[in-house]
Amino acid sequence: MSINIDALRARYKEADQEHVFQFWPQLSESQRVALAAQLDALNIERVNRVFEYAVKSEGVLENQGAPIEPLPADATDTSVGHPEKEAEWRRIGLEAIARGEVGVLLMAGGQGTRLGSSAPKGCYDIGLPSHKSLFQYQAERIARLQEVAELECGRAKGSVTVPWYIMTSGPTRSETEDFFKTNSFFGLNPQNIIFFEQGTLPCLTMNGKVFLDSTSHVAVAPDGNGGLYAALRSPLSPSDKKRTVLSDLAQRKILYVHAYCVDNCLVRVADPAFLGYCIGKQADCAAKVVPKTSPTESVGVVALRGEKFSVVEYSEITKEQAEKRDAKTGELAFRAGNIANHFYTTAFLNNVESFEEELAFHIARKKIPHVELSTGSFVKPDKVNGMKLEMFVFDVFPFTKRFAVLEVARNEEFSPLKNAPGTGSDDPDTSRRDLLSQHRRFLEKAGAAVKEGVEIEISPLVTYAGDGLASVKGKTFSRSGLVSSIEEFDVLV
Repeated sequence: MSINIDALRARYKEADQEHVFQFWPQLSESQRVALAAQLDALNIERVNRVFEYAVKSEGVLENQGAPIEPLPADATDTSVGHPEKEAEWRRIGLEAIARGEVGVLLMAGGQGTRLGSSAPKGCYDIGLPSHKSLFQYQAERIARLQEVAELECGRAKGSVTVPWYIMTSGPTRSETEDFFKTNSFFGLNPQNIIFFEQGTLPCLTMNGKVFLDSTSHVAVAPDGNGGLYAALRSPLSPSDKKRTVLSDLAQRKILYVHAYCVDNCLVRVADPAFLGYCIGKQADCAAKVVPKTSPTESVGVVALRGEKFSVVEYSEITKEQAEKRDAKTGELAFRAGNIANHFYTTAFLNNVESFEEELAFHIARKKIPHVELSTGSFVKPDKVNGMKLEMFVFDVFPFTKRFAVLEVARNEEFSPLKNAPGTGSDDPDTSRRDLLSQHRRFLEKAGAAVKEGVEIEISPLVTYAGDGLASVKGKTFSRSGLVSSIEEFDVLV
């Protein structure tokens, strides 16, 4: 289908963005085709609306701080120290998994730039004895969970499927897909792994004008992890405009979705206890959180802002609020540390489009390389000259009708990989340490002893979260090693 250039120009003139055609007369035919395709695909009217609403909302938030209050007791619970509650939630969640009602959304668009790697973050090896990547660990947790649901819910072997929807970014899409193909999809059925792409938005001047980063290309940037919601509605391939993540979820009759970020080596993918808790609460959206380590920890918390559920950044909470304690428990009143680990009903995900225009994009003011319109020369600015607009995945929280929060133990479920090796916090060494420490706890809880200094890595294919280890009871492990099957424990005694 050819693009009507006159109509396209008229659209951009109407939107007061006609400068994107500044270099049109001097472009080659192939450059014109590429630029026209990019401009035609871009909803420039929406870009203008997003810019205006973001600027307006930023002013409102700065000037009219809505009251910030702790979470209400009836919207939150904890699995810490309550094994009987966790067991019941797990049973409910496993039954939903066994019925084929659960899918998983992975936000995996980031590159390992801070880790010294240009590869997608999920490809990273944190230095375990197995040298498995983050992607492999998560894939094997799904495989094990499918088996557990079959075993505990009386389903036939191979009958339970948890589809995995993996959101990449433009720069990581092909490399992510190649990594999965090269590794035979880590034993999962490729038909149940669906790759899709995070959206982008143009980079803008302070006045909302679109930047060009070459004479024939608009400068764009990812629209933040909150771009997830729009991406769920985007066609999975140019050749099939009707198939989207949302349509695939509907076709598979998925009712519940677990969403998480790729960089947490301890993540319980499709955690049945979290799912069961949310199903029991009849939540349409929920967040898993960890307790803040101290009042001054630099982490956003889930709280009420103007009587609506929100993630409140640590910089928005006063010293008095940060130090405030619950009168009954003595715990921090604002302690629900956000870890980007969420539950949704598919009904809620389908409904996001109805209120998406009300979601304010956040403005990130940046140094944006661009082409100077008057000269056509490329400029790398040395000071902030423009903005990128992004939405956060938690921006939908205030629009939920039935929201719930589940607190879990940090050492069991959260160890993010953010920083370069040797940093000493949230780096590959701490991820490795936290995972191997957890595996030691799995063995000790199952009734085994592990000698000082011994490190045992247990494949997720052997245990999802400490389950299936009854045979180690009474054994003492004196040798370090990797366990890929139950039988291999014996060689480490």
